[in-house]
Amino acid sequence: MTNSTLAQSYLVKARSRLKILDVLLGDDNYSDVIREAQEIVELALKAILRQIGIEPPHVHDVGALLRQYRQRLAADVAGRVDELAEASAWLRKEREFSFYGEIDFIPTEQYTRAEAQRAIDDARLCVDVATGVVTTVAPAAGSDTAAPPNIKNSK
Repeated sequence: MTNSTLAQSYLVKARSRLKILDVLLGDDNYSDVIREAQEIVELALKAILRQIGIEPPHVHDVGALLRQYRQRLAADVAGRVDELAEASAWLRKEREFSFYGEIDFIPTEQYTRAEAQRAIDDARLCVDVATGVVTTVAPAAGSDTAAPPNIKNSK
């Protein structure tokens, strides 16, 4: 399996999960919107990293890594890296609280519709940007990744 193939897989999973967010929002289940959005953002950003040949670490927030390798991205994508990293950092911070809570933090009572909408907007942004980066064309024989038009080939 190539980085490109795995990047495509991550993007398929992220796109599919986006559909869940509107259902959860409709049920006023804001804490689960936050949790699911975090996973979507993580998948989308790791897809971008894999597509540009970076093996993402097994952590939930890869925003700093995107910033580090911004020069490998097309200018329009590189210009959005800070937005992507901020979305990742915020949702990573909320990951455990939104799912498990704490004795003094009941997830189903703490999150607002506005926070849930922010999470949805962040997830959609990350998936949209990742879609522009991750190619759906199989990589050339013998290469680990294909370079779609919006990725600079850098050596």
